[in-house]
Amino acid sequence: MPGPRLLRIFGYQTTLMNLWPLYHREIPDFLREAAQTPLVQRLREVGMNCGCEYTSFERFARLAPYSRYDHSMGCALVVWHFTGDRRQSLAALLHDVATPVFAHVIDFLNGDHLRQESTESATAAFIASSPQLSAFLARQGLELDEVSDYHRYPVADNDIPRLSSDRLEYSLGNVANYGLAPIEEISRWYGGLVVDKNEEGVDELMFRDTATALAFATGALEASRIYVADEDRYAMQMLAELLKKHIQRGVLNKEDLYSTEPEVIARLEGDAQAAADWRRFRSYGRMVPAEGRCEARCIPAKKRYIDPYVRGKGRLSATSGDFAANLRSFLSLSFGRPICAD
Repeated sequence: MPGPRLLRIFGYQTTLMNLWPLYHREIPDFLREAAQTPLVQRLREVGMNCGCEYTSFERFARLAPYSRYDHSMGCALVVWHFTGDRRQSLAALLHDVATPVFAHVIDFLNGDHLRQESTESATAAFIASSPQLSAFLARQGLELDEVSDYHRYPVADNDIPRLSSDRLEYSLGNVANYGLAPIEEISRWYGGLVVDKNEEGVDELMFRDTATALAFATGALEASRIYVADEDRYAMQMLAELLKKHIQRGVLNKEDLYSTEPEVIARLEGDAQAAADWRRFRSYGRMVPAEGRCEARCIPAKKRYIDPYVRGKGRLSATSGDFAANLRSFLSLSFGRPICAD
């Protein structure tokens, strides 16, 4: 993996994938304390790129490290910046504590990769099982149900195609990591956001003007295309099959999926057959015709996208013909043909 690239945001030196100073200049003490608990710290070793970064595909091999911890703190800081509410910010920080290694690969393993919700229901149980977090919440005067379900806070999370801190953070992170826009442009997009009522009278992150909304949405949609690309879908499917195989063989167990990626990789590399399969997975570097001895798969995908709201004008797709056409093109993508990598 490449070393982290450095940049400066508001005078702070940070890594490419730590955009926290952009979201809010300082981390409040309560978030810093919650983030130091072992349950949250585990997320430092769970990647945002769902195992694709371990392959040799060119578009993934050059990525900077980007962890669920980076993402979770980023989400929390976005919520804190726009709401100043501890409950909502902590719910955003903790929303991924039940995320297994390789993240949505486990949804593929569970047969839920089109919804990608198979691991979310355990969030409250994970928080409750942490003595450190339980003690922290007691000191803060907060109840478990106030921070264990970020879906109840629309600035933290909402349904596609609306914009929330979760959707915003990984979109900006992906745009930065893939070099789809410079940090100065990303900062301008973030500066164009406000929280206001959407068409349903519900709070939502939205843009002050159409031009900024269009620039952001175009970049986010370009990143979304990467995450339904053949390389991404194939890598996730094949890693899911690898994990399932070696769980069945007893090299791994389901509990191992809630450790860290280095720990799971070490277990795989400690078994001769699993190590060979892992090396094969890591060697994937190009898509090839799905024929002959190739391990071809037909792999559908969840299409993630954002149709941001422009304050006083409505959804961007209703005001920008260019974006509406771009969005229709994305939604019309078909995944019916078999694909294969070598």
